[in-house]
Amino acid sequence: MSGVDLTLRTLHDDERDLEQDLLAAAERHRVEHEFHHIATDVARWSREHAVRLAALGRDHGLALSGPREHPSPGALAALREKASQALGRRPGTGLLLLQDLRDLHLAAVRNSLHWEMLAQAAQATRDRDLLELVSACHPQTLRQMRWTNTMIKVLSPQLLVSG
Repeated sequence: MSGVDLTLRTLHDDERDLEQDLLAAAERHRVEHEFHHIATDVARWSREHAVRLAALGRDHGLALSGPREHPSPGALAALREKASQALGRRPGTGLLLLQDLRDLHLAAVRNSLHWEMLAQAAQATRDRDLLELVSACHPQTLRQMRWTNTMIKVLSPQLLVSG
């Protein structure tokens, strides 16, 4: 397996993970309406990235599965939602949101680095399909990073100082 193939596989798995992490955080912080809606929206980008990476992977002889199916809401999800509603905007909930934002940001940074490595490889090998994929997807990953970073900047002063 070449380095490009290994990076494609890693990025595919990481995009799938980021999608699931964004959706899980959106559910955990359902009462934070802005966060909930934006996290759900940007999770779609990671889902699309995984689909596109799987398609390109086939051209490289890789069997990458498509996006993960959304787990059906069960008793645990209902319990989490009730707990989220009951906790509302308590300081502890805010700290959990900051922790989720930190983890989401680091995951997006990791994906961005992989996109950048693939861009360099695509340029070196003149792989137009790979370069087109990177050009379409990497800007969305950068927007995911900027969103999490902005949320951390906005929420940190109030949540870290008021505890």
